[in-house]
Parts: sequence; C-alpha cells; structure tokens
Amino acid sequence: MKKIPDKEILLFRTCLVNVEYPGVESSTKYVFDRIGVEYHVDERQSCCTGLGHYYDLFDQLSTTALAARNFYVAADSGHHNIATMCSTCYAILKKSAKILNENDEVREKINGIFQDAGLQKMEYERGTVDPRNSIFHVAEILFNKRDDIAPLVKVDFSDLRIASHHACHYCKVHYKDTIGGVRDPNLLDELLKACGVETIGWYDHKRVTCGAGFRQRFTNNEKSLEVTGDKLQALQDKDVDVLIHMCPNCHMQFDRYQPKIEEKLGTKFNIFHLNIAQFLALAMGADPYKVLGIQTHTVPIEPLLDKLGIEYEPQ
Repeated sequence: MKKIPDKEILLFRTCLVNVEYPGVESSTKYVFDRIGVEYHVDERQSCCTGLGHYYDLFDQLSTTALAARNFYVAADSGHHNIATMCSTCYAILKKSAKILNENDEVREKINGIFQDAGLQKMEYERGTVDPRNSIFHVAEILFNKRDDIAPLVKVDFSDLRIASHHACHYCKVHYKDTIGGVRDPNLLDELLKACGVETIGWYDHKRVTCGAGFRQRFTNNEKSLEVTGDKLQALQDKDVDVLIHMCPNCHMQFDRYQPKIEEKLGTKFNIFHLNIAQFLALAMGADPYKVLGIQTHTVPIEPLLDKLGIEYEPQ
C-alpha cells in the first residue's frame, strides 16, 4: 500500500467545494486540526481546470501546464504532499504528473512557456512529483488517521442507516491506487467505522455513477437525472437515511437535484447528503452552520440533527 503522509500537506482548494459547499473545506480543516494533520492552504494555487477540461474547454496541454504551476506552489510552500477535497482534482493532478514525468515533448513545451513568461522558477523537472506517493484524496489522509478519529467521536449514529457513494474519479481513473477496492469500494465505509458506524455495505447500484457526467447534467439532463434517480431508489429500497460523499460534484448532483427527482417520480426519498469530512466533523461535535455549512445544502440537514438530538441555533 502507498505511504500516506500526515504532514507537509498542501490542502488543494477546489472550485465546487468553495462555490457550492464551503463547509467541506472548513470541516476538513476542523478534522485535520483535531487529529494532528499538518497542512497549508496557499492563495497562489489555481484551479485544476477539471470542469473546463471535461467540457473540452481546456485541452490537456493547458491543464498539464497549470498542474505544473501548482506543483511548484506546493514545493515552494514546503508542502509537497497534495491532498484534494475533490475526486476530479485528484484524477486531473495525478494524470498531469504522469504526463510531465513520462512525456519529454510535453514537459519541454510547458517549460518553454514558463521561460517565455519569465517564470523559469516554475519549470518542471522530471520526477519532481510522484503521482502515486505525492497526490492524495483527503479521504485517504483521514483513512490513515482513523484510529485518531475514533476517540474524538461524540455523536451516536446507531439509529441511522448510512451508505457510501464512492466517486468515479477516485475509483475508476487511477484504480490501481484506489484504497478499499474498486469492485466493492469501501474506503468511506472503513472510515465510518471509526465513528462506530456500520454502513449498509453493498447495495444495488453502489458502483454506479452519480449521474452528473459533467456536461451530461446540462446537455442530456433527462438521462443524467434518470441515473441519479435510479441510485436514489436503490438507496430508498434499503431504507437509507444518510449518503456519504467524497466529491462535491457527486454531492451537488444528489443534494441539489433530489427534490426535482422526487417531484418527477412522485415520491420522497428523505435521504440526507454529507461529505465525509462534514460527517466526521459533526461526529466530533462541530457547529453545523459555522463548520459544516449546512445552510448551503438544498436538502435541509436540520431534520437529521433533530434525529440525532443535536442542539443548534436555527440560521
């Protein structure tokens, strides 16, 4: 198994987290602080281009050049281990590092661009970033520290039925690096065990995509929501209360569109959606609004707090 660090980590900020669910970042920091993960957030870091790249708005060269720049920022900050809160950032950065290490023509072209821009300091040297041992998903960092999480849990989740949704761009792109398997992914399930939670485990559609498909959400919306609805139905069949996510795009697809799918199908799913960092922060007693940012969710989280007996000041 690859070696997972708990220090010298650049916490890679992501577009969808910051715009849609900023509480995922504050929850990640909250948990990291309590389990002794040393990390840094750098204002110089740019987007990974993931959304634009998968919409064919950014070509691979542009995406790889921006990754090389971000790799420089990480190294310059003294935090060469990169941890992403988004599975798309994870997949993009790992692919870019592989290209920079293996494709001399692309690397030289990108370094030439840096030279022309007077940014020689950002030139990428082959082997600077090991895609396997330098780029991680936040869930992997948390998984490595799960024994430190367990003693900090304050909330009893035993009355809830909880399931996991593992993101495609984590499990299905660089699958040889995936912790917890790809045929029956259980990285999140193992993390939840640290909170005393036994998930429902395998369920029909567990490995199925969220349905977003990036552009499919907009160009083929009916099919996109049909896929999402099928998965929600599979979860409802198992009486699931909470679905745990590891990617803001998946989170957005389920949380933002669940009410629309309910209306279309004439049913109520009553499923709450939380990122794994939000769930762990909640388990540790974090403020639902100031840390988890539940006010940004479309499916209200307050009824879940009521079920758990967690007191809160309505916002």
